Amino acid sequence: MMEKIKYIVGIDEVGRGPIAGPVAVSAFLLLAKESENLIARFKEETELPIRDSKKLTKKQRQKWFDYLKKAKVDGVCDFVVSLVSSEMIDKFGIVPSIRKALDNSLEKITKNKNINQFLIYLDGGLIAEEKYLHQETLIKGDELIPVISLASIVAKVSRDKVMGEYAKNYKEYNFENNVGYGTRAHYEAIKKYGLCPIHRKTFCKGFN
Repeated sequence: MMEKIKYIVGIDEVGRGPIAGPVAVSAFLLLAKESENLIARFKEETELPIRDSKKLTKKQRQKWFDYLKKAKVDGVCDFVVSLVSSEMIDKFGIVPSIRKALDNSLEKITKNKNINQFLIYLDGGLIAEEKYLHQETLIKGDELIPVISLASIVAKVSRDKVMGEYAKNYKEYNFENNVGYGTRAHYEAIKKYGLCPIHRKTFCKGFN
């Protein structure tokens, strides 16, 4: 007999493509019976769209994050973000690193709960472990499924904050603005100063 779905979780990753910094995977949880009403309430109270984090402005993402942090404290929702470092990405590869972050986030969000009561929506090519029986992967899920959009926002803001902290120690690379992506100015900085400890060496071949 199929367990009744009690929880809905959205999963999204941020940071697959940068040449520096960690990759992040967020799991965002809502109670299934309240999810539609909560999402409508979130949109009304923030006066913001729920969509892929890349299609929101930095200010909009931060407003969402601040709102969701308070909602989490109030017990309205839950979310976790797992990061895997550039060092681990170099050692194991980006796909296994995303897998590790995904597994960590799901373990944390489902802790002490019956995993058969979870319906998990994943963005793009992400797939959860087989033990999660009720899961669905959707291309452009961060645009189609609001709970994935919320995971995307949390992951993006969390990773950007980490890169902002790194920017204080590695000021030459402008991490607070490029957040580790390979912009022209970023590559010029590497040519001038070399690689720093948070660069993904396997993503920067030719600069080693």
